[in-house]
Parts: sequence; C-alpha cells; structure tokens
Amino acid sequence: MNNLVTRPLIEAEDLMGKLFSLGHKIIHIPTLKISSVKTEPIDAKKYDAFIFTSANAIRNLNVINQDKNKLCFCVGAITEKIVRMSGYNNTVSAGGTVNALKNLIINSNQINEKSNIAYFCGDYVSYDLDFELNRESIRTSKIINYTSEKILDLNEENKKIIFSHPPDIIFVYSTQSAISFIDIVKKYSLYPLMTGSKVMCISKKVAEIFSIDKWKKVGVFNPGDELLQLKKDN
Repeated sequence: MNNLVTRPLIEAEDLMGKLFSLGHKIIHIPTLKISSVKTEPIDAKKYDAFIFTSANAIRNLNVINQDKNKLCFCVGAITEKIVRMSGYNNTVSAGGTVNALKNLIINSNQINEKSNIAYFCGDYVSYDLDFELNRESIRTSKIINYTSEKILDLNEENKKIIFSHPPDIIFVYSTQSAISFIDIVKKYSLYPLMTGSKVMCISKKVAEIFSIDKWKKVGVFNPGDELLQLKKDN
C-alpha cells in the first residue's frame, strides 16, 4: 500500500519507520514549515498548569523555574507521550480533540476560579481554547511559541512517484495542513490522479475541508491509530 504522510519529518519519522518495516511504500510531503518564536522565558511559578495541543509547543518550550510536577493537560496520547519524554510526570490526556480537552480542564478537580493556566500553541489555531476557558472563568493565557507556514512546492521526485504510483491513503493532521495539501494538489493538477485515494483526517473538522472540496473518500482516525486504520482498509 502506498501511503502519503503530510507531517513535518520530526513528527512523521516514527510512523514512516513503522510503515516501512511493514513493507508499505511512503510518500513524504510535508505541508507545513514549523519555526520557533523567540520569546522571553516564561516563569513556570506563575502558572498552576500548562496546556499543550501540539508536540511543537513542547519542542519550543522556553520556561524558567521548571517544575516537572506541573500539571500538564494534553490534547491526546501522542502529545502526552512527548510531554512525559520531556520530563513532566503529572500529565492528563484528552481524547484527541481540543473540545474534549476543554471539557477535561473544566471538569478537573485540580482547577478552579483561582487557577492560572498557560496555553502554549502556534500562531494558527482552529479553536480558540483560551477564549473558551476564560469564558468559563478559568484564567488562561495564550503563549505563542512557534509558527507554521504553508509549504506549496513539490519536489521532482515526489511528482514522479505520484504520477506513477498515486497514494492509496493520505494522512492529514490539521486544518492548516489540509488547506495546504489541497493547494498543492490544485497547483500541480494532481486531483485526477487521486480520485482513488482515501484521505484520513485527524478530526471531523479536518475531514469537512476535504468533503467541501469534493473529495470522494474521506475518513477520520484517532491519533496513533494509523496502522490500525491501514489494517481496516486492506
């Protein structure tokens, strides 16, 4: 099976390694360029908890007065894994969506109206989590520590692969990545080659972007279940 992965390499290499070991073919087309934002170090003592909705926010974390027991709310299991790999041991994971994460925080018995939370994220978010939490009287500060820029170019090697062996499955991980990928497809007139491709999206919100764009085969998968999804489609 020919799989197209749209994540940046640092986030995709684990999945790509597993796919390769199982004999799958891989096309890697990163649709976003991630860059760190230089900020003054954040004083961890000022906050009762941290929120992470992306591994990129963890990789670009710049804090002083580190407390590895700081309560960390994570959007899903993969993000939680990376948070724990960074040394934090007091973590809680939602079901993979920001809405589930919001409800997890609101219903947490460790958070109240006196709590102060730092939400680390990129410059582009599809859900205003800080706004929603503040509306629930949970003081939340958005701290942007990375940016994401659309990549719209396709190298010659990947063009040749797609023209000769179009992907069976395309994995897409964010709304911005979905928009970028569709722009690439339009720029290089690739859609006729992908009418048989199934686009697997990390959420219903991402899937809607492809459905609106008239893609015929669109599905949703849970983060970390890519290999399970491939078994279902075989």
